[in-house]
Amino acid sequence: MQTSQNKFSWFDVSDDVKELLILAAKTWENTEESAKYMQQALAKTEDNTDVLVAAYRYFYYKNNYSLALTTAEKIIAKIKEVEKLPDNWEALQLILKPRKEEPNIRLFLNAYAASGLVLAKLGKLEKAKEISTQIKGIDDKNDFGAGILLDILTRPPEEDD
Repeated sequence: MQTSQNKFSWFDVSDDVKELLILAAKTWENTEESAKYMQQALAKTEDNTDVLVAAYRYFYYKNNYSLALTTAEKIIAKIKEVEKLPDNWEALQLILKPRKEEPNIRLFLNAYAASGLVLAKLGKLEKAKEISTQIKGIDDKNDFGAGILLDILTRPPEEDD
């Protein structure tokens, strides 16, 4: 199968990596085979953020939450390194809030919110609540979905009458 130069033109990766991503999508129904292609793409790209985002989505929708979490954490770490972001949340939020419309910061916030969602799926509810609360404090428009997740995680159980 040949990929055209225009297919996935926004991915700054080689054509062979694009080919692997296409093959992962085309073999979606065969999880073992499609996962092999996704892992090969990841191995060849040295943590390219576009491929990491594709991998996160792949693993999430394949219900492989541990790999989805690992991938989201790689995105977070990569952007922290590139943007020289601090580890301390109090210092970090002072940087994130005014810069939340910048592409790298938006990707960081999306990945961090996604990690909260995956943690909730994995049953780590307290950490999921913490992340959702942190993101909600930055995201007044609920662009990253943290407010919705926080509402779900903190909503009292419905009473049966």
